[in-house]
Amino acid sequence: MLTVHHLQRGQSERIVWLCEELGIPYELKLYKRDPIFSPPDLKALTRLGSAPVITDTTFNASKPLTLSESGAVAEYVIYKHGNGRLTYAPSHKDYAEYLYWFHLSNSNLQPVIMRSMQSSQLRLGPDSAVQKQADGRLNLILDVYNDRLREVPWLAGEEFTAADIMTVFSLTTMRLFFSLDLTGYDGILGWLQRVGERPAYRAAMEKGDPGFAPVLGAKAPESFINSLRNV
Repeated sequence: MLTVHHLQRGQSERIVWLCEELGIPYELKLYKRDPIFSPPDLKALTRLGSAPVITDTTFNASKPLTLSESGAVAEYVIYKHGNGRLTYAPSHKDYAEYLYWFHLSNSNLQPVIMRSMQSSQLRLGPDSAVQKQADGRLNLILDVYNDRLREVPWLAGEEFTAADIMTVFSLTTMRLFFSLDLTGYDGILGWLQRVGERPAYRAAMEKGDPGFAPVLGAKAPESFINSLRNV
């Protein structure tokens, strides 16, 4: 059995969504933040103690697999359980586009958002060279995504792929931790609306984060950290 360990309000939503899109059997274990980071029982699964994590007894019940890191987990699930679906084969005309957009989310988009978030938390001020550099890089990569999504319906081209799954979290749920307003990014917002119409996405979000309304609009949501302060 494939088990997905999901830290709520976290990037492991990617793997829940992937399993729903592929229509494969899996067990879902939910973990609440404690209060912001992983709780002890999730931390105990891997040395780095972060989600997503999967455990899999499907192929060797006597020696279960434990795997973390969302990109690695996504590829494992796609090829070991999904027969390579939601990817482009090397022979596909848009194979390079698929590779680029699949990896860009974790190699660039998410780190850039984190850098801007951390700079703002230091309260350096808008005139700080560090803040200007961080915000400038963030604006640049948002423009890159926006321009792409004005041209094509999905990141890899005409078809929905795992590249979209890998990217959505950074521009939706991650905004609970950093007040990112997407007003004016019509390409990105149109894409997010298409994502929100997918039954598998809706099912994954309801199963993984019951009662949580996905962050698909332009306006930044209420900060998750601020909500904890009000408890």
